[in-house]
Amino acid sequence: MKTTRRVVGKLGGLLLTLFLASLLVFFSRFVVPGDPVRFLLRGRKPSGEAIAQITAQYGLDLPPWQQYLKWVGGMAQGDFGRSLQYRQDVSVVLGERLPVTLTLVVMAGLLIAVVGLVLGAIAALNRGRATDRIILIGLTVLGAIPSFVGSIVLIAIFSVQLGWFPTFGSGEGFLDRVHHLILPSIALGLVFIVLVGKVTRSAMVEQLTREHVEVATSRGLSRGTVLRRHVLRNSLGPILTVSGVLVAGLIVASTIVEAAFGISGVGSLLVQSVDRLDFPVVQAIVLLVVTAFVVMNAIVDILEPWIDPRSAAGAGAR
Repeated sequence: MKTTRRVVGKLGGLLLTLFLASLLVFFSRFVVPGDPVRFLLRGRKPSGEAIAQITAQYGLDLPPWQQYLKWVGGMAQGDFGRSLQYRQDVSVVLGERLPVTLTLVVMAGLLIAVVGLVLGAIAALNRGRATDRIILIGLTVLGAIPSFVGSIVLIAIFSVQLGWFPTFGSGEGFLDRVHHLILPSIALGLVFIVLVGKVTRSAMVEQLTREHVEVATSRGLSRGTVLRRHVLRNSLGPILTVSGVLVAGLIVASTIVEAAFGISGVGSLLVQSVDRLDFPVVQAIVLLVVTAFVVMNAIVDILEPWIDPRSAAGAGAR
């Protein structure tokens, strides 16, 4: 019952957060400078009849609260409105670009998880030694490199000089797409590798100094067993918490990387839509990012008691 109440509470908080986020995302359009009708009529003299026709066609003549209810009702049915610049349904526009961005984010996420965890674990197990210092210095240097600069360096070395990877586009087919997205995923993951690596090191160093680890070692358990059962498992809580933030961060940071590599993904679409006042597309993408962030954090919160039972015990004590 306690677990059920906890899950229901998290889901209720998720829905409330999404509702408040939808209000903020939708009504922010009314405080942004620019008129979407003028954009739709670009190149033509905006007569009163044309303005009235476009306004009615896109539902811009309705009161704001009616527009919001119509927008929310449409989203519940998978209808995010109609793009002003592409003159297509937003769901169609996103459907053409979302697979590319998802592939990029998944590849970057796998790279971050593997490299960040390995570097953090190696640094923690060699704390105070030369290996630890070298890894920390390397992570600090990587963290100081902006994604756009990292993209340019990777293109210059591995595409232009060595010719190992393409410099433009997202490829056709699964294998070709993976080949095209290797360099962008590395550029996207650099900063986040630093974050995961440092959090992993800090969490593992803290666990290595705990009394239960010393007791397990004194009982004759092998070092691998102690690290796996008592150190790494108890370190997963902070790492998972950071992972919930990474998902939204990767989607947002992909805008820079996609621009650098000429990738037609959701990130580049967001930049174009902001520039051209395509509010339906901007609203859909922003709400998508918020939803990904909120859902991932809810999943982490729900899974945390199973990964670290001490968190559930602490919550129950409070």
